[in-house]
Amino acid sequence: MTAPGDVPPEVLDRLRPICLGLPETYEEPAWVGIRWRIRKRTFAHVLTVDPDRQPVHARAAALDRPACLLTFRSPLDEIAGLLGVGHPFYKPDWAANVLGMIVDRDTDWEEVGELLTESYCVMAPKRLAGRVGPPAPPTG
Repeated sequence: MTAPGDVPPEVLDRLRPICLGLPETYEEPAWVGIRWRIRKRTFAHVLTVDPDRQPVHARAAALDRPACLLTFRSPLDEIAGLLGVGHPFYKPDWAANVLGMIVDRDTDWEEVGELLTESYCVMAPKRLAGRVGPPAPPTG
């Protein structure tokens, strides 16, 4: 890791087509890592966490080593089911509908596409959310 929050390029290469394929979205640097937004609402945020530098994120994901984390919004009625799966999902404390997942070599990118599309729909105006079709196919 070269700086706090640096995200591996291969992770960004997977996330960009999903997030930027949704109507009126854009990417920008976050306070740490990268986030995708609809209007001024963040629907996805990815960062690499070092437990020594970002203890709040590391504690939320129960990490003791650096790891890539993705946070997104989820309908409240689905959070318990996703948390019931266990790894890679965890629950940050920042908002009731925020969910996190650890991105690693076992990440199911099709599932990530579905989760981020749903996150977009949670945050987007109804008119834009209504234009969303199935998630972008995974690349690679």
